[in-house]
Amino acid sequence: MRTLLFAVVALEATSVLAQSPFNGTWRANNASLEYHGSNKYSLQNGIWRCDTCVPQIAIKADGHKYRVNSSLYYGAPYADIESVREVNDHSIEITDKVSGKIAATHKFTTSDDGKTLTTDWRTISENGEESGGKFDSERVGDAPAGANKVSGEWRPVRTNASEDVITTTYNATADGFAMSDPTGDSYAARFDGKEYPYKGDPGVTSVSVRKIHETTIEETDKRKGKVIAVSRMTVDPDGKTMKITVEDKLRNATISWTADKL
Repeated sequence: MRTLLFAVVALEATSVLAQSPFNGTWRANNASLEYHGSNKYSLQNGIWRCDTCVPQIAIKADGHKYRVNSSLYYGAPYADIESVREVNDHSIEITDKVSGKIAATHKFTTSDDGKTLTTDWRTISENGEESGGKFDSERVGDAPAGANKVSGEWRPVRTNASEDVITTTYNATADGFAMSDPTGDSYAARFDGKEYPYKGDPGVTSVSVRKIHETTIEETDKRKGKVIAVSRMTVDPDGKTMKITVEDKLRNATISWTADKL
């Protein structure tokens, strides 16, 4: 009887585990973005500056290629060469390259009243997959006198990213957690606090996961041993909606959004 009882308990545990609320594919809700923090840019006297970039960037906005400064731990994994071109007094174009290949392009354009900044972006992953989208930011800091209108302090308020960027698949087991997405990002980690390889994103080298609850998992991302972000994912009781909150340790910002199970 005791053996039978343990067998039944084990079977029930396995059945519950197979129905982990995380398992499946999720699509982020673009309209649910909440960003606590800001981005600081300036283009003045022919010099482009990004004060909230890590590392900070200061190069000529003449369309020529310039090497982006890198450091031992944080470096510039998404670009080693950058060029900036001033299109007009309210728009600029940025091209980032890694090892001679285009990795991303961005176009910043302000509204006529200068209160909204629209960023159109496109990235090319390590495996050649292209993604893109746009997001709007509201002005929270004035531009210096005589500077391009994209200058100032901005807070993202709305986003519209392509399907491959907002779609993620998760799989939870008794021992660990796995993630993958259409852009090529993926990891598989055990709930033991150890670091495991993060694939597809040059800015993240390892990840560790911790199960807080059956409906809450915490993910810590590192770059060369230094924590760069901590994410917490919580599935609602109905199992249809997930809340994701990310603490960006490099930029001192917090981003949150919701995702719906497909």
